[in-house]
Amino acid sequence: MLIAGPTASGKSALALELAERTGGIVVNADSMQVYRDLRVITARPSAGDEARVPHRLYGHVDAGVNYSTGQWLRDLAAVLEEAKRQDRVPILVGGTGLYFKALTVGLAAVPQVAADIRQRVRARMQAEGVAALYAELLARDTVTAHRLMPNDRSRIGRALEVLDATGRSLTDWHREGLPPLIDPAQTARVFLTCERKELVARIEGRFAAMLEAGAMDEVRALGQRNLDPLLPAMKAHGVPWLIRHLRGEISLDEAAAGAIMDTRRYAKRQNTWFRNQMKDWPWASPADALKALERQRSAR
Repeated sequence: MLIAGPTASGKSALALELAERTGGIVVNADSMQVYRDLRVITARPSAGDEARVPHRLYGHVDAGVNYSTGQWLRDLAAVLEEAKRQDRVPILVGGTGLYFKALTVGLAAVPQVAADIRQRVRARMQAEGVAALYAELLARDTVTAHRLMPNDRSRIGRALEVLDATGRSLTDWHREGLPPLIDPAQTARVFLTCERKELVARIEGRFAAMLEAGAMDEVRALGQRNLDPLLPAMKAHGVPWLIRHLRGEISLDEAAAGAIMDTRRYAKRQNTWFRNQMKDWPWASPADALKALERQRSAR
């Protein structure tokens, strides 16, 4: 079963209930909850929840790693095999649309880029700026460059990394896809919807709860590692704002307001992405999602 939806919409609670009903395994499909350094600030399941049913692919990656969708698929394949051996229902839950699309549609077969190449490109991004690297990409890989925004640091860097590592365009690699791991037509799935005011209240309440639960200490420890600011873990919602607060640049209220606004915007993008990219997914409110999934399971 697949459960997606915007951040703070109640996905984890639904997955936990389903896992207890079916004897299933809850499997993470959120690109930030993979990082072990970020339990609180990413709202990972609590230790108590993890003790109630098996959980997989949560907190298994160090924050210093640039974890990719391809790596997630490889890790997921092992979890799906484990679930099959144990005759358990895998319940994938998260808000990362690309994970679900790669799972159900497939993914381009881009080789893994060596760490030294990635570090070299990132150092150049810091020193020379995004405009210079975009100009280089435009000269070396015009097709890919025209598909990117000129200020998209992450994707421009990624395209140059692939060029340096393989000598081939990222666009060329995208033509050689990996097959999907599951058949979506045979899989119950749902995208959780949430009324806007309710979702905003959930986001605000959750961030306040994160601060109470020790998010500040978590981010302080992460900041003390002096990791590359372009790493995914360093861009998790709330992390950049709390680091600025810890440096004395802004107040805690300003940091909280910034983190909440970023999260609200992200939730809006999640809705838009799924509406455009995963058009065949049923949408349901948190109250109706369980019935929607059970109807799909009984129909298969």
